[in-house]
Amino acid sequence: MLTEKEKMLRGEYYSASSPELVTERELAHSLCHRYNASPGCTPEKLLMLSSAFGRVGDDCYIEPPFFCDYAYNLCLGDNVYINCGCTVLDCAKVTIGDGAKLGPNVQIYTAAHPLEPQRRQAGEEYALEISIGANVWIGGGSILLPGVSVGADTVVGAGSVVTKNLPSGVVVVGNPCRVLREIVK
Repeated sequence: MLTEKEKMLRGEYYSASSPELVTERELAHSLCHRYNASPGCTPEKLLMLSSAFGRVGDDCYIEPPFFCDYAYNLCLGDNVYINCGCTVLDCAKVTIGDGAKLGPNVQIYTAAHPLEPQRRQAGEEYALEISIGANVWIGGGSILLPGVSVGADTVVGAGSVVTKNLPSGVVVVGNPCRVLREIVK
C-alpha cells in the first residue's frame, strides 16, 4: 500500500494532512522562516535553504521572503534568480531551467483540488509537475497553475495566469495568458 507521500509524488489523490507530510511541510516552513528572518542572500544563507532542495545549480539567488511547501521537489538550474515574495507549492516536482528569472510575487502551484465536493470534503488533493525552461522570464505577480510547462526563452508578462503549456520563444500575457508574439532572435 502506498503512503500519502508516495501518492503525492505519483500525481494521485492523497491526503495532505497525513502526519508524514505535515512534518515535512513544517520542516520546510521552518527553513523558509529562518531564511526570511534577515535581508539579502549570502552564499551561506542560500546554502542553509537550498540544502533541502532537490537541486540547486551554480550562482542562484533567492530574494527573501521566499516560501515553499516541501523544498525537496524544487530543482533549480544554474543562474536562476527568484525575486522577493515568491511562493512555490512544490507538492510535485518544480524544475526551473538555467538562467530563468522570476519577478516579485510569482506563484507556482503544483497542488490541485478535485472538482467533486465529496473528495474536497474528504481532504483529498493531487499535484502535477511544473517545468520552466531555460532563460524564461516570468513577470511579477504571475501565477503558474498545476501541470504547466513554459518553453525556453519565453517571457510571461506581469500578472499573467498560466493555465496551459507555453511554447518556446514567445511573449505571453493575460488571464488566462495567450501568445502575444514570437521573440525574434
